[in-house]
Amino acid sequence: MVTSKVWLTDLRTRPGHNLLDKTEAVMRAAGIADIDFKDKFVALKLHLGEPGNLAYIRPNYVARVVKLIRELGGKPFLTDCNTLYKGGRSNALDHLQSAQENGFNRIGVGADVIIADGLKGTDYREIPIHLKRCETAKIGTAIADADIVISLTHFKGHDQAGFGGTLKNLGMGSGSRGGKMQMHSESKPKIHVTNCIACGTCIRSCPQKAISWNADHKASIDYTKCVGCGQCVAVCMYNAARPVFQGTNEALNEKIAEYAYAVVHGRPAFHVSFIMNVSPNCDCWNSNDAAIVPDIGIAASTDPVALDQACVDLVNKATVNQASILSDVHYENGDKFDHVHPDTNWESQVAHAEEIGLGSRSYKLVIVK
Repeated sequence: MVTSKVWLTDLRTRPGHNLLDKTEAVMRAAGIADIDFKDKFVALKLHLGEPGNLAYIRPNYVARVVKLIRELGGKPFLTDCNTLYKGGRSNALDHLQSAQENGFNRIGVGADVIIADGLKGTDYREIPIHLKRCETAKIGTAIADADIVISLTHFKGHDQAGFGGTLKNLGMGSGSRGGKMQMHSESKPKIHVTNCIACGTCIRSCPQKAISWNADHKASIDYTKCVGCGQCVAVCMYNAARPVFQGTNEALNEKIAEYAYAVVHGRPAFHVSFIMNVSPNCDCWNSNDAAIVPDIGIAASTDPVALDQACVDLVNKATVNQASILSDVHYENGDKFDHVHPDTNWESQVAHAEEIGLGSRSYKLVIVK
């Protein structure tokens, strides 16, 4: 079994060596300078934060990474894909406004934000992968076209995946809106006619010509023609065309792993996880609950599977924050993510990622001062 290295620095500082210095130090120790960045387009894949949520990565850290990539000769840009659900990031205009408010802009971080799947989430590359769950993956164009991918991940819990780490940041986060529907659902979308205003956008956008007007002049899907591509969900601005969330937790996690494989396979990639503000739920929520453990540190690796496994282990070994949701679920010992989200199976994600060759769950932790 291959054992990967994961580098970790804690959050203790001293004069002349602050947390930004430590971020760069752990990245350099993990080998980021070994990548040839000269004149390469570098996608810094991160979660830009749902408005109201304050647990996302501070822009200050991102600015230091941008500076480092430029020093190494790269052309960095910040990126994420639009969300499937309605909120502050479901289209590029709202997404960019949210990023601006959260401090992710050229003034704050020294690089521009590009929403990878375009205005309405329909701009993607369909990447062949031929794996267990997905034949292809619909990856946002700006991410698919980048020469190098650097993931910057806020490590936290997740109500569907168990935890949200590097694999989820890369997989779910890089999927276009149609790609997100593919990961979340085992079925085809549905039209909620009470929300349909008969604008016709879904009809014009359906590549299979599977949508037409019904007798009440509302959109209707012909399921003998529908292939479940999610285009109608992506273009509907009125929450009428919706995904039907269906399928097992294992299916979701395995699809996330396969989408992450599509993102990094065949090109240089590097990964950083910020194990701080470990909130019980995803940064997609418009609020963040108290962290379930004290802040731990910043970890980096070229192996996303080893990095996620190390982060899970570090959180599970950490002292419980008694003011968090873990006190509500009467946690005493065991896996913290299983206690917070008992209907999930986070292990299926890293296990499948290892199985498809994305990395190794076996790791050696290297401490960087």
